[in-house]
Amino acid sequence: MKFRALLVDDESPARKELRYLLQPFEDIQVVGEAANALEALELINSVDYSVIFLDIDMPGLNGIDLAAQLREKPDPPAIIFTTAHEEYAFPAFAVNALDYLLKPIHPKRLEEALNKVRQLKGSSAAKKAAAAAKADTSGVKPLEVIPVEQRGKTILLRQDEIIYIYTDKDNVYVKTQKDSYLTRFTLRDLELRLNPNMFFRSHRCYLVNIQRMRELIPYFNGTYTVVVDDHERSEIPVSRTQSRKLKDILGL
Repeated sequence: MKFRALLVDDESPARKELRYLLQPFEDIQVVGEAANALEALELINSVDYSVIFLDIDMPGLNGIDLAAQLREKPDPPAIIFTTAHEEYAFPAFAVNALDYLLKPIHPKRLEEALNKVRQLKGSSAAKKAAAAAKADTSGVKPLEVIPVEQRGKTILLRQDEIIYIYTDKDNVYVKTQKDSYLTRFTLRDLELRLNPNMFFRSHRCYLVNIQRMRELIPYFNGTYTVVVDDHERSEIPVSRTQSRKLKDILGL
């Protein structure tokens, strides 16, 4: 994950020094500089910054006032104050500053502040992703039967007839006891719309009916192969990440 940073300081040498100190941290991208709070506001309204390194004692609107305004934003950037003055610490944290660095900035203290940014913004990103996933699945209508195609006919399969579903190049197929049928759904569509207590995404290319699993065979690097009870006794791969989930489901 990359974190966009804005440097706000009325002294150009201070901004240059901070940019230099940030160079070793590859996940921190300095994508803006401002010499005062008003310039900073213009940039903040145009770019979604993760963190702002903010001087306090600047002409016009000072850093504390700017931070107070930013606090009202729905998802404000993290604020790390950079100042030569110790006496501003209390009002700085009163506006929800993430950290307070005294100039000259020590690299170790800077690293500690950046770890706070990673923790805060990483958690926020995870919550956004979870909310997006929830929104993505809301309103998705479950499928009671799966329309599939064979020799020009559309056949409706019950979920309990399906042993596994797989992708082959750009096509998705539904496997029953003896036959494979083409479906127009994507694997992701079917994962969302089939019974989650019955179907398990074992691999990026496979969705398997848990009730039709018959053997779980260790493979390598913590992965498994599942043998299902179709006519061919097919072997379905289980990725390492999904292997852990499957063991939890099976109580192993």
